[in-house]
Amino acid sequence: MSVPLTGLGWTSAANVAPTGWTAITTTVEGTYANFGKGFAQKSGYYLCFTSTINSENPSGDVISDVVILSDKSPLPSGYIYVKEFLEPKTCISKKKRLCVKLIPLGAAELAVLEILVSSKSKVLPNYLRIGEMSGFALWCKKEHILKAKPLPKPRKINLEMKQLSLEPDNKDTAPERPPLPFGPKRQATLKRHESIYDNSNVYAISAMDGVPFALHPKFENSISGSTNVSSFFKDLHIKSLTDLEEEYDYGFVVERTAAARLLPTIS
Repeated sequence: MSVPLTGLGWTSAANVAPTGWTAITTTVEGTYANFGKGFAQKSGYYLCFTSTINSENPSGDVISDVVILSDKSPLPSGYIYVKEFLEPKTCISKKKRLCVKLIPLGAAELAVLEILVSSKSKVLPNYLRIGEMSGFALWCKKEHILKAKPLPKPRKINLEMKQLSLEPDNKDTAPERPPLPFGPKRQATLKRHESIYDNSNVYAISAMDGVPFALHPKFENSISGSTNVSSFFKDLHIKSLTDLEEEYDYGFVVERTAAARLLPTIS
């Protein structure tokens, strides 16, 4: 996409236009695009344009529209007459006036990107015909302005919000667990992933913590007196689930009978 135009004006010659301005000295057909030069006029003037930001347009407004008005037509709202960079003896015809509309770049939907001059009979595809002046036809090309999508601003989290966060400041370092206020200490060789209890708080302490593991004296004597420990355990009978159900089966017959009794009534 070309750069939008920021100014349009008249100049007596190419070297008279200020820095940053370009004079259109020829038409699209290759003839001189000298406006005003003819019968009884020794000199004329050229159309010039700029795409730069200068002191007369410090905000960088762009041209959104170009119109040609007659001397009796009022100036539309938002439009201005084009600039004039002329030598003292040069004058411009006021029968027709060239006007432009400048708007901020951020508010522009369409902008003028190019101005061309041709003969009256010439047709330029993809260009908008502005009108005729001094035997020439003026054309312009407009395009939509591509605007960058605004990026979302990063949210600012103050110190109070950070203190309310449940995440630690350093996610890579595991937080240290506070020591238990009471109860016996676990063995140093016991790893965290080997424990079946979570000791992150005092409410998760098991009732078996600190209870030493020991065999009943009956079995200790048997094992100590036996030379072959494996032969002793072979004599142990491991009961199955069926054996346990048959041995400790309880039918709750008394309870069912008591519940089925009818309460006595008072006549």
